[in-house]
Amino acid sequence: MRRGGVILYPTDTIWGIGCDATNSEAVARVYQIKQRDDSKALICLVDSEGRLQRYVRLVPDVAWDLIELADKPTTVILDGAVNLAPNLVADDGSIAMRITREEFSRELCYRFQKAIVSTSANISGQPAPQNYRDISPDIINAVDYVCWSRRQEHKPHQPSSIIKLSLNGEVKIIRS
Repeated sequence: MRRGGVILYPTDTIWGIGCDATNSEAVARVYQIKQRDDSKALICLVDSEGRLQRYVRLVPDVAWDLIELADKPTTVILDGAVNLAPNLVADDGSIAMRITREEFSRELCYRFQKAIVSTSANISGQPAPQNYRDISPDIINAVDYVCWSRRQEHKPHQPSSIIKLSLNGEVKIIRS
């Protein structure tokens, strides 16, 4: 990822396609692999509250409450994205971020020391793969590296909840 590579990896939810969230060329490759319009935003994973604050100008207090109290992985869309690839940031300047608590993806984020793109490992419009065995060979062959962790796992996984928090205090549930 430090050289712009794209990976396939297990996250705290489903398997994801990932790259350095600060590298515009790598982000463009992720959109290309997914055959997804780059006007549709992607999620980023980080390992800690401190790292989250590197990528958002001001994290509202309600975001910290949601992150702390959520009983399942929760992605928050926050205004004022900074220090990220421009093609990753939504037109309104927001970014979707999630602090991962799952062991593998958390360690990956910690060791990389940057935000990592985390978008479902599927062609846009197709069902999100719950396990490695559900991932299309087209996706597997398109990435630079496939992580070994959790490939044999066969249990249900769900995408994260997504909640948009605006600086004006508006809260909108995108996906529950």
